[in-house]
Amino acid sequence: MIPKTFTQEILLNDGRSISLETGKLAKQAHGSVVVRMGNCMLLCTVVSNYYSGQVDFLPLTVDYREKFAAAGRYPGGFFKREARPSDGEILTMRIVDRVLRPLFPKDYHNEVQVMIQLMSHDENVMPDALAGLAASAAIQLSDFPFEYPISEARVARVNGEFIINPSRAQLETSDIDMIVGASADSVMMVEGEMDECSEEEMANAIKFAHEAIKDQIDAQIKLADAFGRKEVRDYDQSEENEDLQKQIHNAAYDKCYAIAKKGTGKAERSSAFSELKDEIKASFSEEELEENGDLISKYFSKVQKEAVRELVLSEGIRLDGRKTDEIRPIWCEVDYLPSTHGSSIFTRGETQALATVTLGTSRESNQIDMPSYEGEERFYLHYNFPPFCTGEARPLRGTSRREVGHGNLAQRGLKGMIPDDCPYTVRVVSEVLESNGSSSMATVCSGTMALMDAGIKIKRPVSGIAMGLISDGDRFAVLSDILGDEDHLGDMDFKVTGTSEGITACQMDIKIKGLSYDILVKALKQAREGRLHILEKLVQTIDQPNESVKAHAPKMINRRIPNEFIGAIIGPGGKVIQELQKESGCTIVVTEDPITEEGIIEILGTSPDGIAMVEAKIDSVTFKPIVGNSYEVKVIKTLDFGAVVEYTEAPGNEVLLHVSELAWERTENVTDVVNLGDIIEVKYFGIDSRTRKEKVSRKALLPRPERNKNSRNE
Repeated sequence: MIPKTFTQEILLNDGRSISLETGKLAKQAHGSVVVRMGNCMLLCTVVSNYYSGQVDFLPLTVDYREKFAAAGRYPGGFFKREARPSDGEILTMRIVDRVLRPLFPKDYHNEVQVMIQLMSHDENVMPDALAGLAASAAIQLSDFPFEYPISEARVARVNGEFIINPSRAQLETSDIDMIVGASADSVMMVEGEMDECSEEEMANAIKFAHEAIKDQIDAQIKLADAFGRKEVRDYDQSEENEDLQKQIHNAAYDKCYAIAKKGTGKAERSSAFSELKDEIKASFSEEELEENGDLISKYFSKVQKEAVRELVLSEGIRLDGRKTDEIRPIWCEVDYLPSTHGSSIFTRGETQALATVTLGTSRESNQIDMPSYEGEERFYLHYNFPPFCTGEARPLRGTSRREVGHGNLAQRGLKGMIPDDCPYTVRVVSEVLESNGSSSMATVCSGTMALMDAGIKIKRPVSGIAMGLISDGDRFAVLSDILGDEDHLGDMDFKVTGTSEGITACQMDIKIKGLSYDILVKALKQAREGRLHILEKLVQTIDQPNESVKAHAPKMINRRIPNEFIGAIIGPGGKVIQELQKESGCTIVVTEDPITEEGIIEILGTSPDGIAMVEAKIDSVTFKPIVGNSYEVKVIKTLDFGAVVEYTEAPGNEVLLHVSELAWERTENVTDVVNLGDIIEVKYFGIDSRTRKEKVSRKALLPRPERNKNSRNE
């Protein structure tokens, strides 16, 4: 029997629509929904265990996968099965997780799995913009304890007009590309990139997306009501002890406030708080500690947070003694590593990033192979966050989702400044060596300097800053260049990158409800002041890109040739190009431009002589003499019926100079006129109609002897 389905439509302002459907697929999941826009279909299922794990956090897993069958394609590689998630899938997981996680109760410790799958692809629909909507709609159909529905939408600006959920083709011409996550009342998450836009323009884009999100939330509510709302499940809620909480507050608050006010470094401050916590615990008996040890630690953390926040709000003093808009001391250095193509160190307070730049050909581009997108990146950035940078020892289990996300943010902040005519594939790697405060923004700063050190002619230098917000509803303080502790205890964490002209990328996580746009714009403007301060420090270290790449770095020459010559450059079985690479010491990459129907030859090498050798070979192969023009040639072989000559401007390009074209007089022996190694001039006549071979003539450039009128009579 066909199951009963429930469907809800969402109309976008441009006439397109999104549908939500439930009741047909995955009915054993605790909630499932199919989201469709055009031919793009996402299936989202949510399941949560009915028992609590032995953990003190929410074990939430958001998994987003794109099935190759959705686009009628096979997975690449040897094994024809989807395997580990791509960076693109991981980034989608992160933007969904960041909006969902805060809306579960803090004492809900049951494992939750949110699984989103792209089941059908539409090239005009970007599925990542629908993932948040799918996740929230599925949760609304479940019995999970969840505060309120949310959704996410992508907003782009094309030709001055905002568009919700644009196609990839529209994104290519947009100057703003952001994904916004929000509830009906509050913006919760923003991530995206811009073409040096202003703070006001960014705020307007967020507002536009928020209005569309409200319609999506309304549709979720209607779908859940039509389907039949489930009663929220019972779960093991953490016990509270108001008397104990008050006791710890009275004992610890003033001391926490005093420690915070000292303005010490991370290690000293952590040690002081730890000693105070031990002192508080020592005031309890062993029986009390055994019974309420977890609550004591929990309440102490609350007191610590409350004291630090009040210090900021009432006195404008932060944990390390800075004012709210003060940036930590900065020092920078470039050209630190002698063998890299470019390098720099950026240190801000207790955060340090070492960036390197490597230059290569299109062969080194980052290949993207997803069902929803195939392409390549000629500029990309990798971010590494080893445990020692925070003074910890942790298992090494490969690249984390956090590393992928932070690297992508830094890449988005920098990529708009790479010139369109940059001939190289550019890879930036950021090694975070110390971290207490945003290492992703330190990566942007070190990446900027390393690019300039490598001789990449970036349009403008980029700096980045991490900002925070503390508010109690009536009072608020915007914090510039936040510490790790301030990120944890604050109400908003947002990172902004940009040039002197405007914003290039941002990432925001907003933890309080009803944040006004006035406060948001104020925070963005304070961030701009901080960015410009940091930018000044970068420019003091290196004020413009180096004139050329380093002596040991490869130089890149790009040449375009008619397609007809590609085969001659490569040779049979690649023999010509392989020998040329061996002789010149250069890397040579030949590709075809499908638009111009030209061959593109990339020559990468450290030796100017080697590059010149490759260019000479290209000139020789592609040389085409013009009919009627004269050319200098060199005799390389003599025959009974003529001489083989090669054009001096195109060595290797040979033609036969027939004996009859050597001189006006009859030539008995070729060597009577020319010998091996002689340099002579010839005129080019094109293809001879009789012999169907190229014809050149020496005698055509010589004066024609006068004819003797009496010679016949004599």
